[in-house]
Amino acid sequence: MIDLYTAATPNGHKVSIALEELGLPYTLQVLDLAKGEQKLAAFLAINPNGRIPAIVDRGEGDFAVFESGACLMYLAEKTGRLIPQDAKGRSLVVQWLMFQMGGIGPMMGQANVFYRYFPEKIQPAIDRYQGESKRLFRVLDTHLQKHEYLTGDYSIADIANWAWVRTHRWSGVEVDDLPHLQRWLAAIRARPAVQKGIEMPPSKMDLTRDGEEQAKKFSEQARNLVEMGQSRKEGV
Repeated sequence: MIDLYTAATPNGHKVSIALEELGLPYTLQVLDLAKGEQKLAAFLAINPNGRIPAIVDRGEGDFAVFESGACLMYLAEKTGRLIPQDAKGRSLVVQWLMFQMGGIGPMMGQANVFYRYFPEKIQPAIDRYQGESKRLFRVLDTHLQKHEYLTGDYSIADIANWAWVRTHRWSGVEVDDLPHLQRWLAAIRARPAVQKGIEMPPSKMDLTRDGEEQAKKFSEQARNLVEMGQSRKEGV
């Protein structure tokens, strides 16, 4: 049995999607980020960085894994699925997984902060992170022109990138001019395990849409979370 410590974020949904795809039994431990539950001692014993998601494999002596990419790799390698067994095939999956971890996630995350959450609009920062997110989307679109999935077969690399890219409207970045990326987004969205995974847990805000009033309320809550994190960094 796997315990999944998570919240309704792209990183959290990466792992719940993988668990659903792999058919592994798991329990959902939802942390309230706004209340700072990810900073409590009990969770810090699992993830010293105080971030979701993290998993605990009860069948392996309560073995804990933190960082979403590491969780995906652990689950794929544990089951021998969603990642090739040969060195070259595995490397291709890891490369595109790192593309998300080092590029798509951080750039879209910063676009969200400056476009949605900061009370003042710092346009150069918004332009910077939205522009870099769009550049990375173009990289995906070009690659997907000749590939059904990122590395041939559907893998944890697709799960990781999809969980973020699907929320592109929340980052203020459109994909109307990227037909291959759109095709890939729709194909993965149609998978039953993906549909269930993004509801584990469900988000209070549909990040694939841009309803003004709901978005404003959600942004205010997220802004408080960002400011709370900054206060803790500064020792306030």
